[in-house]
Parts: sequence; C-alpha cells; structure tokens
Amino acid sequence: MGAIAIATLLSVSFSASAQENNNRDENGNIVRGAYETNKFGDNWFIGLGAGYNAGLYSIDNLAGKGGLATVVNLGKWFTPSVGARIGWRGLTNAALDLDFGTYKQNSALIDLMWNISNAFSGYKETRFWDIIPYAGFGGNWVKVNDKANWDQEFVINAGILNDFRLGNHVDLFLDLQAMMTKAPQYRAAGIENDRYYWPVSATLGLIFNLGRTNFDRHSSITPVVVPVPFTVDQYNALKNRVAELEKENAALRNRIAELEARKPETVYVDNTVPSSATVYFDLGSSKISEREKAHLEYYASTLPNDAKVSLIGSADSGTGTPAINAKLSAARAKAVKDLLVSKFGIPENNISVDTALDVFDTPAKSRVVIVK
Repeated sequence: MGAIAIATLLSVSFSASAQENNNRDENGNIVRGAYETNKFGDNWFIGLGAGYNAGLYSIDNLAGKGGLATVVNLGKWFTPSVGARIGWRGLTNAALDLDFGTYKQNSALIDLMWNISNAFSGYKETRFWDIIPYAGFGGNWVKVNDKANWDQEFVINAGILNDFRLGNHVDLFLDLQAMMTKAPQYRAAGIENDRYYWPVSATLGLIFNLGRTNFDRHSSITPVVVPVPFTVDQYNALKNRVAELEKENAALRNRIAELEARKPETVYVDNTVPSSATVYFDLGSSKISEREKAHLEYYASTLPNDAKVSLIGSADSGTGTPAINAKLSAARAKAVKDLLVSKFGIPENNISVDTALDVFDTPAKSRVVIVK
C-alpha cells in the first residue's frame, strides 16, 4: 500500500499535464476561474466501497493480521478544487502478535478535500483521472473481541482519493487512507495507556454524483484596459483647450457680475385697446361662421387682460320688420359676447352690448357686430 501511495504522488505531475487537452486558451495558458457559486443542491456525491486494511502498533512495531475495510461517504464540491465529506469507515482485523482476538473499528470522519488536478491544471469536467488529497478527524469506536465493550477514541486521518470518471453521474474510486488512534488492546493487557495504532486501508468503490455535476465560469469578467500614455502634442493641445475654457469661464463670470449690478429697467405696459374688429353674418342669421371665428380669435389675442370691450350688434333695415331687425341685432351681439367669454376668457363684466341699424352704408356690411 505504501508503494501504491508513493506511485500515486509521483504521478501527479504526469496526470496534470497528460490529461490536459481542452481547457487552455488560444495562447496555451491554463484557464482557471472565476467560477459561479453553485447552488446548495449542486455537486453532491455519495461514495460506497470496500477493500483491505492492516495496522501497525506503537510497541515493537507489531503488525495486525489485516482484514475487511468498508466505507460510506456523503460529500459536496464547493469549487472545482475544494470540497468536504462526512463518512463512516469500518475496519476488522486481528492482532496476530498479541492474543487479544479480533480488532473492530468504526469511525465517523469529517474530511476536507483538495482536487489538485483542477487546482494546478484547470477545471475540466471530462478529465478521466482526478487526484484528490484529503485530511480529517472524527470519533472512533473500537473493541478487541466480541465480548468487550466499545471503547471511544479520537482519530485523525489523511489519504489520497483517486477518482476515475465513468460518466456524468458515476465514477470509480481508489481510496488510500492512513489513520491514527489509541489502541485499546494494551489496556486490556494491563499496559500503560499511551500506545497508538495506525490502521491503513485501500478501498475500491463507486461514486454517484447527484444533481448538477459541473461548474460554470463567469462570462462577464471585465477585461483589463491598459491606458496609452499621452504624446507631447496631445498633452499640449489639451493644455491649450483648458486655458481657453478658463478664459471663457472668466468672461461669463464678469458678464454675470455686470448684469447683477445693473439697475432694473422700467417696463411700460400698453393697455390701449386695439382698433375695432368686425364680425359679419349671413342674411337673417346670428350664427358665427368659422372664418369670422378665426378673425375674432386673432383680435381677442391682442387684447390686454383688463381690456374693456364694447359690442354693437347691427342689421340692415331693408330686410325684415323693425322688431325682427332689433331682435336679430341683439342676438348677433350676444353670440359674439358668449364666444369672447367662453372661449377667450374675457370677463363678462368687461363687455358692454348695444344694438343699431344700418351702421354701414350698404345692407351686406350692416349685417355685423362691431367689436371695439
């Protein structure tokens, strides 16, 4: 087993280079993270295996006879290189040189794992062989024969896990492990209680990968931008531009100061009402046409806010009776007043209304409202 462990360590550099063929960039450099953090349910695994174990006692280098080793593990990879597992390991052997019967050991262990293949050669999901050193500690329950009570001891362990990829969810493993714990055999023989036992084991089994079994690199890594130094001409041009902007800024500050020191100007508002306007109507009608509305709108837009407006409604006497003409004149003046109040916002109290007949010398012109 020692020879196997040494050979495994010597093969690290070979496996790190020989297995590498598709996780390098265009320049041949190894591509490493950063990797996206995996979810809680990703990259879990269960390991089941069995093999052979033997032990060495710390008194006269006595060796155990050896026997069966079984192992069950549950673990998770946090990054392509770092993981952890908890597990149970059962060992059975016989101390051949001490007549104490069968030695049984049950260990509950916590291991921290380091995938050196991914750490040194870059993460590669399809790599066939990953070499994974680990170390841990735990509790140990041992007894030296079937009638003895279980004796609880502290145990530390270390080893190398060789992981051979068979598919996305199944791997083959060869686990080489060494442990150190106190040996209860000596207490049973009346020997002082400071003797230790070093069981070593080699187990072969299967790893079942659960859930998602890979890692993704970040796709939004910001490239490093190396600034290009200024040339002398660029520096001088920038310096001159700064000087020009400073001059413009000084001129603007002076202009602002002049305006602030300037005395207020007197503003005169002309409240004179513009010249008169006329709104013409069809024969016998008091309805304002769209064209006349446009004329009235333009006139209203020239009025000051407090303007007083006078309306004179008219009809021609040559058509209709005097009573009808008087009524028609008043209706025409009212139509113009209503439009000035509702559409153009002129206060009703600012508008006076009167009526007349034949305000102009022709009948067509007299069908009108004069606004002034």
